[in-house]
Amino acid sequence: MAKQNVAEQFVDILARAGVKRLYGVVGDSLNPVVDAIRRNSSIDWIHVRHEETAAFAAGAEAQVTGSLAACAGSCGPGNLHLINGLYDAHRSMAPVLALASHIPSGEIGLGYFQETHPELLFQECSHYNEMISNPEQMPRLLQTAIQHAIGRGGVGVVTMPGDIASKPAPEKSIEHALVTERPTVRPGDDEIDKLCRMVDEAKRVTLFCGSGTAGAHAEVMAFAEKIKSPVGHALRGKEWIQYDNPYDVGMSGLLGYGAAYEATHECDLLILLGTDFPYNAFLPDDVKIVQVDVRPERLGRRSKLDLAIWGDVRETLRCLTPRVQPKSDRKFLDRMLKKHANALEGVVKAYTRKVDKHVPIHPEYVASVLDEMADEDAVFTVDTGMNNVWAARYLTPNGKRRVIGSFSHGSMANALPQAIGAQFTDRNRQVVAMSGDGGFSMLMGDFLTLVQYDLPVKVVLFNNSSLGMVELEMLVAGLPSYGTTNKNPDFAAIARAAGAYGVRVEKPKQLQSALKDAFKHKGPALVDVVTDPNALSIPPKISADMVTGFALSASKIVLDGGVGRMLQMARSNLRNVPRP
Repeated sequence: MAKQNVAEQFVDILARAGVKRLYGVVGDSLNPVVDAIRRNSSIDWIHVRHEETAAFAAGAEAQVTGSLAACAGSCGPGNLHLINGLYDAHRSMAPVLALASHIPSGEIGLGYFQETHPELLFQECSHYNEMISNPEQMPRLLQTAIQHAIGRGGVGVVTMPGDIASKPAPEKSIEHALVTERPTVRPGDDEIDKLCRMVDEAKRVTLFCGSGTAGAHAEVMAFAEKIKSPVGHALRGKEWIQYDNPYDVGMSGLLGYGAAYEATHECDLLILLGTDFPYNAFLPDDVKIVQVDVRPERLGRRSKLDLAIWGDVRETLRCLTPRVQPKSDRKFLDRMLKKHANALEGVVKAYTRKVDKHVPIHPEYVASVLDEMADEDAVFTVDTGMNNVWAARYLTPNGKRRVIGSFSHGSMANALPQAIGAQFTDRNRQVVAMSGDGGFSMLMGDFLTLVQYDLPVKVVLFNNSSLGMVELEMLVAGLPSYGTTNKNPDFAAIARAAGAYGVRVEKPKQLQSALKDAFKHKGPALVDVVTDPNALSIPPKISADMVTGFALSASKIVLDGGVGRMLQMARSNLRNVPRP
């Protein structure tokens, strides 16, 4: 039996850690690893057209499954292309192992062809970033990188020269036990007691929730019921907390709606649950604030804190809820629920009633129809920019759907690559990429990856022939728009030429049938929708310091199908408000 080499051992360890796929572009120093995958039935090599796509796809797979995913880049330019997608995965706390292949070990430091220094380049977008310098070192170093990625939630980078990968593995290599799941983090009793006293002493408590409430929906609802608290959320908390929520007061922030802003400012005690909400201009500075987060470095970096709690949201609430005194006074909660419903009523009244006949098509109309027609367990991947607005306002969570985007890193071109990673986890689950024409065209080459693997991703392209969000940023800054116009082709024709289903939609009456046909198609499909570049949005509260670096406008064009559906839920919640 032939002796195992380091590359084969590397692949075996990844397989034992639960990795199913390695996304990347093959080449030079990476060849020994790809060849080892060819001969290993436990892992598939996914050949993408750009390494940035590989990193985005791995990050999305990790977010959908909660398990370790992996990507790889060949030496120099190959692994440099991973950086942007790895930044996104790292900031999304997605457990990803990245292999940065390297030049021959004897040439490092001598200005060799394609030489870079990965141990420096990946430092800021990883929890762990080290180079394998000899075969004996590899198993322990790879294990350490994996456990950093899983244990801390983010990226672990291993740099390996191609000549090291080809060397024989040690005969008596140790098979290390690998950590593949994160433990729950329980706060100390003293912190729980302090929080309990603060809740009991406060007359008006508001909960503001982020992505850290994933898996804690029942616990948040039970706590809110006991203390009669309104529940608002950030964008990344929407999919986890908005559904089946009789205490919902909407979303705060630049994409916000409803009464979340008022609820966070008119309370006595604001409890931030699992959120690293970045817009401190939307947070109060004159109420008591408690923050609960599993990442201690996030505590207090957005606002002043009266109490910091290091712990999982679910475990913290399981400890806290039985200890707090139940509140019977619903006045604050009911007032916020009414404000929320009234705010949505006002927005819907501004709705253009003939929007289903408007040409160019309003993007809000596209998003609302898409929300209605998509599967109950669909995965949506959302491009940064105006698509974030439409997803925030119109996609309806239900506990089964997922919404993935570059919500912390804010990169363009994320939707298509993330859809690739999401679709590989389950070919039978509907995956919809909500792409902008700017983002889609930036990494358009990887539409060919959909065709190559016959991935049934449905790309819904919001095509306004502009970098819409950038134009709005210029507007806010008092600048004329410049360099933001895209001269676009017929993207549907490009899709068809590539061997996929493609249809172009220019009139609203064509939209539903186009989406229906695309969803019925067994393979990849693209629906190129020509949308109105002048359809803009406005947050619920604005001040001068809120607009910096972001786009606002005076337009409020909102559909019954989107915010209107939230209004229906708000009205339903109001029916539960006791009458005086």
